[in-house]
Amino acid sequence: MTPVSVNTTPHAIRNTARGFTLIELMISLVLGLMITAAVLQVYIANVRTSAIQQSGSDLQYASIFGIQQLESHLRLANLGNPVTEITDSTPMGGIVLTLANIGEDDVAYKPYFTHAAGDTGFTSVSNIQGINSDQLTIQYTNTTGEVLFDCEGMRVEVNDRAIERYFLRASSVASQGIILACDAGRIVDTGIQDYPSANALNFGSHNSEFISGVDQFKVMLGTQDTGATPQMRYVTAAQYMTLSPRPAITAVKIGLIVRGNNLVIGSNTQQSFDVFATTHTLKSGQPKQVRTNYESTTLLRNARVVSVDVSLPNTATTAGG
Repeated sequence: MTPVSVNTTPHAIRNTARGFTLIELMISLVLGLMITAAVLQVYIANVRTSAIQQSGSDLQYASIFGIQQLESHLRLANLGNPVTEITDSTPMGGIVLTLANIGEDDVAYKPYFTHAAGDTGFTSVSNIQGINSDQLTIQYTNTTGEVLFDCEGMRVEVNDRAIERYFLRASSVASQGIILACDAGRIVDTGIQDYPSANALNFGSHNSEFISGVDQFKVMLGTQDTGATPQMRYVTAAQYMTLSPRPAITAVKIGLIVRGNNLVIGSNTQQSFDVFATTHTLKSGQPKQVRTNYESTTLLRNARVVSVDVSLPNTATTAGG
């Protein structure tokens, strides 16, 4: 058998393995980055859309449940009071403006009455540049014959006289910012009580969250003159106290700027809002969240002003006359 010879010289061995050139690697990297960027864009868009939708749901929840619940409580103002004309001097008046309204002489209660931002002895907060929030305090007596519930969810028994205060404060959860809170109590012979505690001063310190995510809360009082041509106009609590004589209050207008809970990624959000024909601009550094403004007018069912025009001739006739 003839042996087979193999040529093992170096130049006879061919290297058949090939790698990527530098240009091919660069092209691959560029294509990969382009695909990654496209995926990230889709992801960010989806996250942003989800955040906006969730914020929209939060705002809708505040509108449907929070503001409507507030309106339902405002309609109770002055319930059970035989005097239907509400002013700053009306005993048991549905809008609490002075000590005369609650029948007390303790000045320690004054900061808890209805106030406009800047009133003496009243301090408030907001997320708005140069414009702080207002405060609204109402009272009513449960003469419905059934148990009611105040804004803190506590029972208002039949014939109980309840007082409710609405104002802005910082949330107990730092990340939630400012919220609309409610402070409810009962008015008894010895003063205002925090229900069910017997400590009258607790009315001003114990409160519950009513609507979350509120940047601003403003209040206007609707007044009706009793002249020959009755006119309806809206003024702040501070403006009302400067009127002479002070007309009856028959409505309450509230304005809020509310925000969603989720941050909005990669977009500029609205910074200014109109509330009662006044521009409210957010303070610098506020988180990017979906916001909107609400205005609502509530007619006080238990406050009526009757204007009789005696100038009209009596056209009534008797039978056979």
